Amino acid sequence: MTTVLIGIIGLIGFLFLLFLGMPVAISMLTVGVFGSMFLVRTPKAAFSILSDSFLTNFTSYTSAVAPMFMLMGDLAGESGLGSDLFSAAQKLIGHKRGGLASAVQAVCALFGAICGAAAATAAMMGRVAYPEMKKHGYRDDLSTACIASGSSLSILIPPSLPLITYGIATEESIGQLFMAGIIVGVVLMLLFILTISIWAHFDKSIADVTEKATFQEKWQAVRKGGFIELVLVFLLAMGGLFAGWFTPTEAGAVGIGGMLLVCILFKRFSLKVLIKALENTVVMTGMIYLLLAGSTAYGRFFTLSRIPQTLGAWVAGLDVSPFFVIVCITILYLILGCVIDALPLMLLTTPIFYPIVTDLGYSGLWFGAFIVVVISMGSVTPPVGMSCYIVSGVCKDVPLQTIFKGAWPFVAAFVVMCILLALFPQIATWLPSVVA
Repeated sequence: MTTVLIGIIGLIGFLFLLFLGMPVAISMLTVGVFGSMFLVRTPKAAFSILSDSFLTNFTSYTSAVAPMFMLMGDLAGESGLGSDLFSAAQKLIGHKRGGLASAVQAVCALFGAICGAAAATAAMMGRVAYPEMKKHGYRDDLSTACIASGSSLSILIPPSLPLITYGIATEESIGQLFMAGIIVGVVLMLLFILTISIWAHFDKSIADVTEKATFQEKWQAVRKGGFIELVLVFLLAMGGLFAGWFTPTEAGAVGIGGMLLVCILFKRFSLKVLIKALENTVVMTGMIYLLLAGSTAYGRFFTLSRIPQTLGAWVAGLDVSPFFVIVCITILYLILGCVIDALPLMLLTTPIFYPIVTDLGYSGLWFGAFIVVVISMGSVTPPVGMSCYIVSGVCKDVPLQTIFKGAWPFVAAFVVMCILLALFPQIATWLPSVVA
């Protein structure tokens, strides 16, 4: 039996376990370990992959950014500041149908500009934004899907962990990759907002509207929720990060300190709030780390099966136009992105496809931004839509199927973004060329 055939059997087994209702992390761990056992022939080596998957993710300094920013978000949520923030947003743009969902996209982009982790963004926004949208009459499919999709902006807008991984693997300038990600991320955010507007226009049942508030009411809502102070906390963490004062994980710690200070200033801090925020962070961190460990084990099984390498060799051997090769690579990323998380997929495929694409004359900066968009689409598509699973874990009363159903309009926005990047690569390359 060939390694590729074992890999295909492992994929079928993984889908079968999901169909039986087994949690996605346990399904990935099971297939990753036992599939690797068939490939490496020794149980000891297979279980070494299991232990490495846990150790790599649980002891990673980079992974620590997730609990940092989740605690920051939980403090905002448990203290009521997050609720007041979205109440202010309701006063500002609530008179527009779908206005709060559009505000979520902007907040996700802002939060992504600090943490660079979709998991942390999805968890934080799920805890803060979903209750407010539900309270204001937003339908579950829109409210949860807009959070899951908006969180993908975190892996485009710097600091982006997939772009850092890509830069390390290809020796492209990480600074220029960050600049490419800024424009692409902003355009994708605007496409998400346009998607919400179109959806709300044709389906009035997805969201309620309120009366337009007066200027005085808007200002009072902004001041009550500490909007200005919260923005300053974001700017401090983000500005210090880009100035090189601290790393993303340290930025998270600064954000926690700033959030605690705002809570104290607005008399929202108590020991009960702190304990509840810590409990929520521990639970969500455990869930996310288990998903990351499962994804790592499953990704290593795929590497051993040589399926990514076989697919890459097949694409390289096609006697077709360069554009068609890009289309084939995109399709392969879409397929693989449905079963492998962003970082493992980037590590698996970049050494294979980067030489092919650059030999065809395409910019390495453009390809980095392009494949991150394609991979981020996989975070909201079944069977392994990581952001959808995280939002489902936070919004426990919403079925996972509802979130996936609501995500399809946003998948259309991803497709439009891919087409725009293919037709106008300057979207990704213009800013790096100007600043360079």
